[in-house]
Amino acid sequence: MKMKLEHLRSFEAIARVGHFTRAAEQLYLAQPSLSRQIAALESDLGVALFHRGPSGATLTTAGELLLPIARRMLGDAETAQEQMNELTGLRRGRVRLGAPPTLCVSLVADVLAAFRSAHPGVELHITEGGSRSLVGALNESALDLALVVTRGADPAVQGTELIPLLTEELVVVSATEMPSREEITLEELANIPQVAFNRSYELRMSTDAAFSARGLEPVIAVEGAEMDAVLRFVERGLGVAVVPAMVVIGRPGLRSTRLVNPSLSRTVNLARRHDIAPSAATAAMQEFIFGTVDRLAAPGTELARLVTPTRRR
Repeated sequence: MKMKLEHLRSFEAIARVGHFTRAAEQLYLAQPSLSRQIAALESDLGVALFHRGPSGATLTTAGELLLPIARRMLGDAETAQEQMNELTGLRRGRVRLGAPPTLCVSLVADVLAAFRSAHPGVELHITEGGSRSLVGALNESALDLALVVTRGADPAVQGTELIPLLTEELVVVSATEMPSREEITLEELANIPQVAFNRSYELRMSTDAAFSARGLEPVIAVEGAEMDAVLRFVERGLGVAVVPAMVVIGRPGLRSTRLVNPSLSRTVNLARRHDIAPSAATAAMQEFIFGTVDRLAAPGTELARLVTPTRRR
């Protein structure tokens, strides 16, 4: 059986108006074309669907049985088309985005706020995790996009395309009650009590490596906290912390100081599958990520000297 929607649509129109000619006019078809469609449908089904007479066409018993089925099929097809239109028009859809906690409290929050305002009907699913686990989830099709952090050259990840988005300096944050200064060296920082991240954090591994390279042993006041806790502990004056520059935006209880000699930075990349075409919602999310990075690091902004967009254009 090879019923075509256009044949069912013609069948339903004839059944509704009771006449081949009037149905052809409504469908903007030539009557011979309409007749051929019905003949093909009857041939496919192996039954006659209409009694044809001088005054019009009436349904056979088979036609009466087919009519409600045809209307359901046409209705389902119309619903499917409407839903596909909503997806491409971004009135519906889903985006699964992964990011490390250090980005979820900064860049990702800004991206999601802007995207949600523009496309409230699109579902947003966020996964927090380390960059390696996020790339693994992306390659297993558990994520649509991921923001991942690298140090130095981009890793070669099979099946994944990495688009460098920005280079971000790491800064030292302290409570606003503490003495203000413009810069601090790594040697000076090592002697100030610090609130340190969990050792599984890539940020913690990066700072530990920097201290070790200089033969320094930092003073740790509190160790093992997650991002939100680290920032709260610093605000309460328990110590200072080394964090990405974007984290400080919108936190009036924190003061940031540039780290020098050496300065530390990280590269944030957009990771995506190069072998899977993005949905309309995923493609839109990519553009919102690009736009948010450009806006946050635009000349004259608070982050202009600490964040450098690196996306290849």
